[in-house]
Amino acid sequence: MRAAQPVQIPLDSGATLQGDLGIPPMALGVVVFAHGSGSSRYSPRNRYVAQELQKAGLATLLFDLLTTEEEKLDEYTRQYRFDIDLLAERLMTSSDWLAHYSLTASLEQAYFGASTGAAAALVAAARLPDRIRAVVSRGGRPDLAGEALARVRAPTLLIVGAWDEAVLRLNQQALERLTCEKKLVVVPGATHLFEEPGKLEEVASLARDWFVQHLGAAKGAEHA
Repeated sequence: MRAAQPVQIPLDSGATLQGDLGIPPMALGVVVFAHGSGSSRYSPRNRYVAQELQKAGLATLLFDLLTTEEEKLDEYTRQYRFDIDLLAERLMTSSDWLAHYSLTASLEQAYFGASTGAAAALVAAARLPDRIRAVVSRGGRPDLAGEALARVRAPTLLIVGAWDEAVLRLNQQALERLTCEKKLVVVPGATHLFEEPGKLEEVASLARDWFVQHLGAAKGAEHA
């Protein structure tokens, strides 16, 4: 597996978002990670999942949804971490950047979102129906995507820990509002962060299979 390369994604404001892009040989597609509230591209859980996806032939982009200045302000005010519309816009910016970057321009795209990042991923996927081929939510808050849920076309997998009862109920409600291909997997014996032995490995395996299935199908259709 090749080491991820640091990248900078420019914003219209002139600021940049910092990211790490990993591209294995003959990549099936690229998965963009949307971290949860108060987290960053250094999330150990997301980085573990990204490593497993790369082993399966999927490129990954882990990037900070907020600029350095916004992160510092958010630590005190928390004004950005639940701004789903802003976070979705940042995801769309990253998708556009990947579509124009020479090493990833030909790759189909998908989103992996955690916590509030999952809501942002679903909103962005609803706005980019022709670009985003699959979405996976880990312990996510898809309910925060609101009206966008009914407009998502990308096949969506919701993964929730069985012991994360409040979030599980919200995911069950969101599942009913999704009209795309969809699936909810409840991981036994797992809490919100999947910190129990073997549980994050289950998440990575589920996500890998979902992305390989849908990105692989898209790549196959492209060359048919």
